[in-house]
Amino acid sequence: MILSFPAMRGHMGRRDYFVTMVKLSLVPKLFKFRDWAELPPEQRAQRVIQKSRIPEITQYILDNEDGYLFSSLTASFDCEPTFTPVKGRDDLGTLEVPFDSDLVINDGQHRRAAIEEALTQNPKLGDETISVVLFPFEDLGRMQQMFSDLNRTARTTSKSLNILYNQRDLMSQITLTATERIDVFKGLVDKDRVSLALRSPKLFTLAAIYDATNALLGSVVDADYDNKLALALEFWEVVAENMPEWEKVKSGDLRPMELRQEFIHSHAVVLCALGSMGQTLISTYPDEWKAQLRGLRKIDWRRTNKEWQGIAMSGADVVNRRQNRMDTASFLKLKMGLKLTPAEERSIKGATDISLIMNDLRKFAGEPAAAEN
Repeated sequence: MILSFPAMRGHMGRRDYFVTMVKLSLVPKLFKFRDWAELPPEQRAQRVIQKSRIPEITQYILDNEDGYLFSSLTASFDCEPTFTPVKGRDDLGTLEVPFDSDLVINDGQHRRAAIEEALTQNPKLGDETISVVLFPFEDLGRMQQMFSDLNRTARTTSKSLNILYNQRDLMSQITLTATERIDVFKGLVDKDRVSLALRSPKLFTLAAIYDATNALLGSVVDADYDNKLALALEFWEVVAENMPEWEKVKSGDLRPMELRQEFIHSHAVVLCALGSMGQTLISTYPDEWKAQLRGLRKIDWRRTNKEWQGIAMSGADVVNRRQNRMDTASFLKLKMGLKLTPAEERSIKGATDISLIMNDLRKFAGEPAAAEN
């Protein structure tokens, strides 16, 4: 049996190659799965497939059947194809390969696996097509080199840029709206990078505000989008009102670089903690949370405040690891008079000397501070 495809013939690196369109229903049949895990790395032509990635890609297809997008698969053929050009052209024509050809994927094995899974849930997708770039098979060494060449210069886009361009994600849309409507955010959010350069004129990153808003709101669906949007705008507006240094940057009385060098409250670890603390605060004081947020003014946000050590800082460095975000959120909850869970208490006790915080709370409540040892 012969498979026939409309194709283009090209030349790259002294080799002829073909670009063709393949129906999705044929992808699992033509490109057989190979479990490279059974072989040592030096005998593989591909990375070991990460099965945990497949459900995410599959769901992406099924959730966006009207607008999903894939780049080309790249494969090698171990057969003698026949290319018949159309009249008057030598680069356009018909490519014929035996049905039992051994086609090995050089790039796109996770897409191939996700396509197979998506077809089991929606067979109608089988009539759609994906482009495939086909190179002649030479040997294992060439296969390994192709994999290296295809992936060595690949770079993922920044999280901030993904948020900016992702029109399907409701949380992204809420975050972008907040950066446009909250006065202190306008013009001070870097929407391209996930970290700010030393002399950056920006104060926040889009990725940091997204994570913080996500911690505040949790999940967002179409039915509650408007309410969640209103809450996010209200929360960040009140937070900004209680961050006088942010307002100084906005008014031009303080440069962003100067604020970042002296204070900690514009860094991602604190923003995310503010969102997490805000969620607990709003659920605890649904009618009074705005007034409660005035407590932010009583917090010493300076880097030199020793309370941050082990929580959000290590030495002179601000640390944005997951555990630091959790401990910083717990720290802010304590400062705001909120009750911690047993797990939060254990974690923050292991990170810092909680007696310093408890003394502050006693002073705030008008109680005498505990005697120091």
